Amino acid sequence: MSTVPASELVAVADEECVPPPLRARRLLKHGSRVVLAFGGAALLVAALPGFQGIRHHLAHARPGWLVVSVTVELASALGFVVVLRAMFCPRLPWKLSSQLGLSELAANSVLPAGGAGGLALGAWTLAHGGMSRARIAQRTVAFFLVTSAANFLAVVCAGAGVALGVLPGRAPLVLTLVPAGIAAVAIAAVMFLPKLLPHPTPVVCPSPAPEALARIRRFSTALVSAIRGGIHELRTLLGSRRRMAVLGSLGYLTFDIATLAACFQATGSTPPAGVFVLAYTIGQLGGAIPLPGGVGATEGGLIGALVLYGAAIVPATAAVLLFRVVQLGVPLLLGPPAYLFLRRTLRRPEAFAADCDSMEMAEMGARTHGHKPGWGRI
Repeated sequence: MSTVPASELVAVADEECVPPPLRARRLLKHGSRVVLAFGGAALLVAALPGFQGIRHHLAHARPGWLVVSVTVELASALGFVVVLRAMFCPRLPWKLSSQLGLSELAANSVLPAGGAGGLALGAWTLAHGGMSRARIAQRTVAFFLVTSAANFLAVVCAGAGVALGVLPGRAPLVLTLVPAGIAAVAIAAVMFLPKLLPHPTPVVCPSPAPEALARIRRFSTALVSAIRGGIHELRTLLGSRRRMAVLGSLGYLTFDIATLAACFQATGSTPPAGVFVLAYTIGQLGGAIPLPGGVGATEGGLIGALVLYGAAIVPATAAVLLFRVVQLGVPLLLGPPAYLFLRRTLRRPEAFAADCDSMEMAEMGARTHGHKPGWGRI
């Protein structure tokens, strides 16, 4: 079992030891920008004369469905915690997993990193918890892939289902089979990517002159190794009865879609399920644009996709605005306390993730010899 000096674990809780983008003051600054952006949008909707229809839908939103939307968004956050724990270390206590997962969701909600902010926070925490950096890099790739795979599978199933008439909704084939085909090709390409990537080779730099080139080569070698290892980790984990990773990823996505559906029900009615799921998964791509919380890009992507698939623009806009308030509001309310508790946990001189690597190797060995270790089946 690897160990981490207690002094290093205690030091990580000090503000100067936290990576600059993850420091409390920086997170608070970005969080305030998100709140101000939504406040400005609310003022525009309330004041400008062209938004009467949206104001009417929002003013007459049904409170019961708003409660449902918050509840299912909480369930989505729980799904994120489940898949995070299952992918990185099922031995982590649920309390610590919840602190880390909710902190990552909050970081994703405020940092202009297209979702990478939460991954960086998780990597920093696990590294100071004793997990090897190579394993963190590989598991981060695997975690990103397993959460993204749910979205791609949703596009494949919804697109094919609408095109074949199995799912409710009508749309041209170019808006159903084409996205489904692209998503299917993307899934296959990722699974075969290790065969196309070169095997990492040691970096040899005979001359001290090209230091920048050597640095680039080291980075590219580490990146290729992490991608190859991450895809291998994903295949291994999904084939090792790690059902909670799959269920958590599906729950994270499904409950978030249910949140948007509840917001539609609060302001009117939900579009047909097939085209609704397609519009959600395609529209969420706007969140990849590096804006704080994806504010502006995500809303525009969702509204545009919903209108493209037949939704009326006024109720769709009202529902998406409510959805984004809930989607960002839940992490922003739960994340800061979770982050404070996480920082308090990191003050303890315990390498809480140090034995994850060794236990993972024991699990692989036991599975090779036909044994079934208890925590490996989680």
